[in-house]
Amino acid sequence: MKDQFKKYLWILDLLYSSGGITFKEMAEKWKDSSLNDRKTILAKRTFDDYRRAIEETFNVDIICDASRGYQYRIDNARSLSTDRIKRWLLSSFAVNNVLQGSRRLSERIIYEDIPSGNDYLLEVVKAMQDGKVISVEYDNFFESTPKQLLIEPYCVKVFRQRWYVVGKAKGEKVIWRWALDRFLSLEITDKKFRLPKDFYADIYFNDAFGVIVDPDECKVETIRLKAYSENHRDDYLRHLPLHSSQREVERGEGYTIFELRVRPAYDFCQELLSYGEEVEVLSPQYVRDYITDRIRKSLSRYKV
Repeated sequence: MKDQFKKYLWILDLLYSSGGITFKEMAEKWKDSSLNDRKTILAKRTFDDYRRAIEETFNVDIICDASRGYQYRIDNARSLSTDRIKRWLLSSFAVNNVLQGSRRLSERIIYEDIPSGNDYLLEVVKAMQDGKVISVEYDNFFESTPKQLLIEPYCVKVFRQRWYVVGKAKGEKVIWRWALDRFLSLEITDKKFRLPKDFYADIYFNDAFGVIVDPDECKVETIRLKAYSENHRDDYLRHLPLHSSQREVERGEGYTIFELRVRPAYDFCQELLSYGEEVEVLSPQYVRDYITDRIRKSLSRYKV
């Protein structure tokens, strides 16, 4: 399955980067592809099967344009350039393709490692595509023994070098998240589920900094941050915002004040703490107090 998905990406990348290509040209390129280690021939029937699977998986339309010499091309290619996940998949695959053809170059490009969650990612995506429940053995940090869970996988998200699956576990009413690198085993069951009509992954995470979305425990707040110019922290935040809602509201000598609408959950507060003295929380007061308390506890570790 993993190799098949790579072939989908190979064809999609070829169609996207070329702007249009005939089947004959595609078959010739397949002969020299790093994925084709057995030097097989790309059959027209196989391509047609892959084409339908690509259209369904990536929500694109692949047409055969007779006016351009029967070239295959992506009819709605703009959807790939505007969709973050599709763009990320294509760019990652394109880089990997280059590395396959140049060993010396591969030693000069360093990826951020993502742990073993990758082993289960494609299976989770397959279960999402088929609307099937997954059975997993989950090793939670907060419990002494692993748990067996039946999960309806709604979506997946990568954050801080970890892949997460988001959905509902059997017997639970709330949507939750599970880190794929904590999975000890995974099996796609025959049990079907329907994605709730009112669930949209982008909307669900709209007010989140990372993966923590606990509406009952952490409401959306307007956060005011003062970033100091020492070490150019304000410049870094200006060019790499913490959240899509971030905006600059004041700039003074040696500082910039930013506002953003976000849930000040644990992962967000951890990010602020990582900036040390370079960023100060101005409001709301309870978030400022929380950060202050964490700094005091940190200092106590060092007997200060």
